[in-house]
Amino acid sequence: MLTKKEKIYSLKLARETLENHFSGRSETKKPPKTFKNLWEKRGVFVTLLKQGHLRGCIGVLEPIYPLYEAIQKMALSAAFEDPRFSPLELSELPLVEIEISVLSPLKRSSIKEIEIGKHGIYLKKGVYRGVLLPQVPVEYNWDKKTFLEHVCMKAGLPPDCYKESDIELYLFTAQVFKESEYF
Repeated sequence: MLTKKEKIYSLKLARETLENHFSGRSETKKPPKTFKNLWEKRGVFVTLLKQGHLRGCIGVLEPIYPLYEAIQKMALSAAFEDPRFSPLELSELPLVEIEISVLSPLKRSSIKEIEIGKHGIYLKKGVYRGVLLPQVPVEYNWDKKTFLEHVCMKAGLPPDCYKESDIELYLFTAQVFKESEYF
């Protein structure tokens, strides 16, 4: 669990990464060693919200990078590589709120274990993949069935694919925080 200071640092780091991109600087910033959680390898998603609406969201499920590095990479990816949106423009940056979701390790699970508001879902079938963060069904007031249908569709599969025997279902939790909670 990140401390309040680590959360604030992470949010500032994501914003600074985007600001630096627009001014042509691209160095990876490292946090103080005292922020131990930021040095751990963790999965993380960075979400950009423009006036309350999704503007970009990209993440990494696996703990490949130290958290501070993953936050910077995912902030840039959410702003400039989310295929659902055109690249973020400098004029939009002041209108964007940053939200960070630090993930627990993935756990192979079954449908009956899903708790709305607690778990995110990562669904796999062959080459198809879909992921939805734990806060998504809460934001849209979805029940478990609707949540599962949407993760299937996100993977490019029929909405009822979660019923099939060759589906791999992984659950995770997330520590979610955003700028409006601190600034």
